[in-house]
Amino acid sequence: MKPSCPEELVPTPATAAWPRRDGDHLLVTSAEMAALEEQLFHSGMPVAALMEKAALALSRRLLQRHGDHLARHGALVLVGPGHNGGDGLVIVRELHLASVATAIWSPFARHKPLTEAHLRHCLWLGIQRLSQAPDPSGSELWIDALLGIGQQRPPGEGIRVLLEARQRQRPGALVAVDVPTGLCADSGRATGPMRPQAVTTYTIGLIKSGLVQDQALAAVGELERIDLGLPGALLHALPSHTPLGLGERDLAERPRPALDPAASKYQRGRLLLVTGSEAFRGAASLALAGASSSGCGSLQAALPACLAADLWQQHPHVVLDQSLPCDGQGNLRLDRPIELNRQRLDALLIGPGIGPGIGPGAESQEGAFWRNLLAWPGLLVLDADGLNRLSGPAILGLGLNACAWLQQRQGPTWITPHPGEFSRLFPELSGNPAPVCLDAAGEAARTSGACVLLKGARSVVAAPDGRRWQLLEASPSSARAGLGDVLAGHVAGVGAMAMAATGAADAVWLAAATLAHAQAGRQLSPAGQNGAAHPLAVALQLARLC
Repeated sequence: MKPSCPEELVPTPATAAWPRRDGDHLLVTSAEMAALEEQLFHSGMPVAALMEKAALALSRRLLQRHGDHLARHGALVLVGPGHNGGDGLVIVRELHLASVATAIWSPFARHKPLTEAHLRHCLWLGIQRLSQAPDPSGSELWIDALLGIGQQRPPGEGIRVLLEARQRQRPGALVAVDVPTGLCADSGRATGPMRPQAVTTYTIGLIKSGLVQDQALAAVGELERIDLGLPGALLHALPSHTPLGLGERDLAERPRPALDPAASKYQRGRLLLVTGSEAFRGAASLALAGASSSGCGSLQAALPACLAADLWQQHPHVVLDQSLPCDGQGNLRLDRPIELNRQRLDALLIGPGIGPGIGPGAESQEGAFWRNLLAWPGLLVLDADGLNRLSGPAILGLGLNACAWLQQRQGPTWITPHPGEFSRLFPELSGNPAPVCLDAAGEAARTSGACVLLKGARSVVAAPDGRRWQLLEASPSSARAGLGDVLAGHVAGVGAMAMAATGAADAVWLAAATLAHAQAGRQLSPAGQNGAAHPLAVALQLARLC
């Protein structure tokens, strides 16, 4: 059984180098952001100075991005009682001084002292404060500075009605300061029945982790970080397990296995794929294409008999390890031994297209297959129906649940579930509402000892030692049948190469491969285009990136 992992990770140089722990990558909770600000205040920086710094940078960005709209139609700033409202008042002041027609609406009788001071100054400048709720059909740009990162409760009924009317009548004409009103900055869930929606959210300082969760994407719109120039020492003082966001800028510098330039094909990673079935024949070809894109030196496949004879026509470089039978429902049977020699194999992928289950009475035969995997020291990658079978009767026949089986694995294991598969593997980590993916993946990795790729619109990778990465960008067209098979093959190929180069399968390789897959999809389906990238085209693009 794997040893338990420490609560805090001290990264090694190999794992700490990518990506950098800076403002572009760190994902923080609202409490962590507030604690950073408190350290600045304790150091002597006045609260007012930090507010000015943030709001001045944001107002300049608004003029850059929305200058034409502001010049033609003006701006309305929705002002809350706290410092988020103070940010909004500095913004409205700067827009007013830039000759933009401006107005203020604040339904609150009282404001924090600093916000109240800014309000007095804005009124002294002649900026209009509306006495009644604004017209939600107005053409001006609305700037939401109502509640900020601390909000946990629903906004008042008047605010809810107004913002919902704005979304109906003028969609795309509201931007948010730090966090949209009605959204929890930590979970990414709505704080009440209102569904907030901004065309752009300008988050201040660092990215709040809730803003990049799948459930928050529609509310946040385009996410842009406003840099505060926070001291590096302050950022490095954040906990070592603070998650890191991954985007296009990180693709070129992503870690790659440092293989010997004189290595033979067998020294460049050796991967066996157990994939495909009579019911799901295409998955095998897509997984093999994904593995081929990685640059892995030696690929072998254990396939159903219906695919084995034609393997050479589609993938002539792949060696057929053996043909496997299928059951009466077309599912691949795993009741025959597969030779697992660590001297001849670095990694094994099981799952794409093998079918979800086995017939009654076959538990003991397939149970032996899963029992043999426990002692294999190479990298095991489980995807799709490999994960479904891991949570099925064969494992229960061993007296283990999925998590206990993973804990007993002697070699490194990578699992790549989507949310449904994740809930079957870790039912104790699922619920209603669904947990935050960052937290759920991290806990699953910690308790199981496996590296977890929790797939979604913004996929998460988690290591057992506490490190976590989350994609900040992905193409909606990547939610397409077959792309998961390409991803499984690609990450398994990268893992095999890492095992050949280093003898280990650190989660950073899984994160790097996941980023490459996402960016390949984005490059083939740019934002704003409806065309979906074909899975084989993504595999070819991955090969170019690698």
